[in-house]
Amino acid sequence: MDSFPPLNHVALTVRDLSVSAPWYSTLFDADPVIDEDTDPDMHHTVYLVGNTLVGLHQHKQPAPVETFSEFRVGLDHVAFGCATRDDLEKWSRRLDELGIDHGDIKDAHYGSGLSFRDPDGIALELFAPPG
Repeated sequence: MDSFPPLNHVALTVRDLSVSAPWYSTLFDADPVIDEDTDPDMHHTVYLVGNTLVGLHQHKQPAPVETFSEFRVGLDHVAFGCATRDDLEKWSRRLDELGIDHGDIKDAHYGSGLSFRDPDGIALELFAPPG
C-alpha cells in the first residue's frame, strides 16, 4: 500500500436529532444525503461536506446527562478546512448571521482557527493554513 487512505466520514453522536439536524443543515446550507434508521437502535442523518460525509447519530439508548468535553479521551474537535484566513473572517460574519456563538480567530504559526460548538457542545472549528 502506497499511503494511508483519506478520511471518509465523521460520525457524531447527538442527544436530539430534531435539534441537531436543522442546526447542521443551516450551518452546511445543505440537506442531508441520508436520513434513516440503520437498525432498530439507531437513526442517522448524513451530510456530504466536500468529499467527506458528516453523520449525526441518535441512539435509542438515551445519552448520559454529561456534556461533551474535549478533555475526555476521544474526540477533541472536528475541523473544516478553509483556503485562507480571509475565508475565516467571512465565516465569522456568517456564524454571526446564523446566531452561532464562536470565539475569535486564533492565529498560530501552523494556521488560523475559528472555534464554535454545536447544540450538544461538540467542538467544531474552521481552519485555514498559514499564509
